[in-house]
Amino acid sequence: MTQPTPALPTGPGSPKDVPPAPGQFSVDPATLPESIRDELQAPDPVAIDTSTTELSDGLNHCPKCGSTEIQHRAGSDKLICLFCRHEWHGARVEEEFGLGEGLDDLRGTVIASGAKDIRADAASVRTFKCTGCGAEVVVNTQNAMTARCHWCRHVLGVNEQIDNGAVPDAVLPFHIKKDDAVARIRQFVGKRQMFALKAFKEEFSPDNVLGVYLPYMVVDAKASADVAGFGEVETRRYTRGEGKDQKTFYDADVYQLQRHVDFTVDDLTMESSATRGNLDTKTNTNNVINTILPFDTKNAVKWNASYLVGYTSEKRDRDVAHLNPQLEDQLLSIARAQVQSSVRQYGRGVRWEQERIDVHGTRWVAMYLPVWLYSYQEPGSGTKGMLHYIAVNGRTGETMGSVPVQQWKLILAALTVGTVLEAIALWLVAR
Repeated sequence: MTQPTPALPTGPGSPKDVPPAPGQFSVDPATLPESIRDELQAPDPVAIDTSTTELSDGLNHCPKCGSTEIQHRAGSDKLICLFCRHEWHGARVEEEFGLGEGLDDLRGTVIASGAKDIRADAASVRTFKCTGCGAEVVVNTQNAMTARCHWCRHVLGVNEQIDNGAVPDAVLPFHIKKDDAVARIRQFVGKRQMFALKAFKEEFSPDNVLGVYLPYMVVDAKASADVAGFGEVETRRYTRGEGKDQKTFYDADVYQLQRHVDFTVDDLTMESSATRGNLDTKTNTNNVINTILPFDTKNAVKWNASYLVGYTSEKRDRDVAHLNPQLEDQLLSIARAQVQSSVRQYGRGVRWEQERIDVHGTRWVAMYLPVWLYSYQEPGSGTKGMLHYIAVNGRTGETMGSVPVQQWKLILAALTVGTVLEAIALWLVAR
């Protein structure tokens, strides 16, 4: 005799309250809105393994003599052995991992291993056992990526990818040397010294110009966009009234517009540091970092801590999920630029009122980019004033910055120019 199947409990803690297994949904996805359905059914991110397994013990040996006295050769992409002077070039990540290919085939989210989510509990202090003498060497990845064994002088570097954002997939080595960067900063300030703050000019010191590797995400994307709005074509212009009451009017034909564009983006650079991404213009001039773009990221080489010897670096603290909204904004801006050539005939301008971006696929690579940086804290009211930066692109030499000015000089100059212009206007009227 078949026993009846007992009813499943439905109270708290019952199977009804247990989350579904991964890949299963408690509701039919077909009943959900398209955007939510696509997000739920999207494949898990695909990882590209860019780890440097051959350097995981922390030692980078010269391929010719075996020495660990290795550093970046200034002005090139090469590493040089300080013992035997042998030079060699790091492998380019685009060639090593095929990162310059397949833009049209991107689907879902592809993340290189150095761009994986940061674990909150990942430690910043790493301990290595020196293979030269057996001593333990500690590296604090908050402020350094290399350290020297205090017994046998071997140089150890953090080359294995750890879950705290310290080790990216690639690094773009410095080409601009410090003397060149200092000269460019001096020239930049010199052109603005008439109005520059006196203390700023007097306190400038080349020693305060630092080479720093800043963390970025370099993104490839495939997307499509739809925009809709109105465009106007002027048909007639005329004036009414006389003298001061005269006004200009125009007539225009108004057209309803719709545009669709499919496009790919190659090596879009996005700041992956929350500190540098803070563009509060009331307290800092971080935005100057963006003005020295672009970088030739195609020449980035596979991560090797030896490239950081003599330079400082900042850790990444933003994951792909944090940067996705910003990516969509930038892709939408690119889409607007893409359709601009098709609306030039609307001379009175175009007003886009509806916009939509669909991101079909992305590929994320964590990368260190080189910047020469000079900072100056301008005194201000309260606990701190404006923090000014002057930045030099470590590859191209492009320079931009913010110079603190003496306000009374600006006011005096404005009054002087205004007085001269008023005098000219009165002279023209008197003629």
